[in-house]
Amino acid sequence: MCKGLASLPTSCLERAKGLKARLRSILQKPDWKLSCCKIGKNRPSPEECLKWKGSFEELLSSKYGLCAFTAFLVSEFSEENIAFYFACEEFRSTRSPAKLAAKARKIYDEFIGSEAPREINIDHETRDVTRANMLSPSSSCFDLAQHRIYMLMAKDCYPRFLRSPTYRELACHRGGPGTPRAPETPAPAGQDKV
Repeated sequence: MCKGLASLPTSCLERAKGLKARLRSILQKPDWKLSCCKIGKNRPSPEECLKWKGSFEELLSSKYGLCAFTAFLVSEFSEENIAFYFACEEFRSTRSPAKLAAKARKIYDEFIGSEAPREINIDHETRDVTRANMLSPSSSCFDLAQHRIYMLMAKDCYPRFLRSPTYRELACHRGGPGTPRAPETPAPAGQDKV
C-alpha cells in the first residue's frame, strides 16, 4: 500500500473502497438510456411519458416514470436521493415502536450520519434537526430531510430529466427497430423539415 494511504484512518479507507465498488458497479451497468424501460413490449406509451411532464408527482406515480427517473439519477451519481425518499415513505408506515427505532437508525446511518455510505445532500440545520429527532424517533423524524430532498429532486433533477435526450426519446417513442414513432408535427407552410 502507498505510504500516503497507510496514514489515513481506516474509516476513510473503507469509505473509499465502498465508493470505488459503487462506481465500478455503476460503470458496469448498461447505459441508462431506456435500459429499465425496455422491458419486452411493456414499454411506456408516448402519451404516458408526456404525462410525466405534467408534474413531478405524476412522474413518481408511474411505474415506468419512476424507473426512468431512478436510472437517470444513477447516471448522475445521485440515486441516493430517490432511495432516501422512498425509505422515508416506507418508514412512515411502520407501526411497531421497536421496529420504528431500528428502522430510523438504519436510515440515519445509511443516508444522514457522518459516515453514511449513501449520504444525501442536506444543509446543516436539517441534519441537526434530524439528529435531534433521533433521540426519540417517531414516524415524522425524517420529514424535514425528506421534504428537502423531494424539493431538490423536483426543482433540480426533474427538470434536467425532462431535458435529457432519453426522456425526449421515450416521449417520441423512437426506440429501436420496429418501435412505432409518435406522429411528427408538420413543418409550417413554406418551410422544409431539417
